[in-house]
Amino acid sequence: DHATTRPPDLPTKRPPDHPTMSSTIRASEIGQWVYCHRAWWLARQGHHNRNVAALKAGSVAHEQHARQVAGAHRTRTLALATLALGLIILVIALLSMAF
Repeated sequence: DHATTRPPDLPTKRPPDHPTMSSTIRASEIGQWVYCHRAWWLARQGHHNRNVAALKAGSVAHEQHARQVAGAHRTRTLALATLALGLIILVIALLSMAF
């Protein structure tokens, strides 16, 4: 019974022939393990979270945040390009005044 078995304290490699456990531990698993050792262990045993609605809401929120971050990166790139163009125009104007 998995509910009464204590999970290990650290992630360990699993037998590669186990259907739900690979020997590769993904970065998302490390986050899950840090947040809750038991949740990580249960997931490695093949048990899955039943709160699908909350997981879906979290995924949607992360996707929205990722879009906002990408937009911020595009805005920053545009601002830097505009600044560079302004500096080039300023240098050309100053050089043309000198001659």
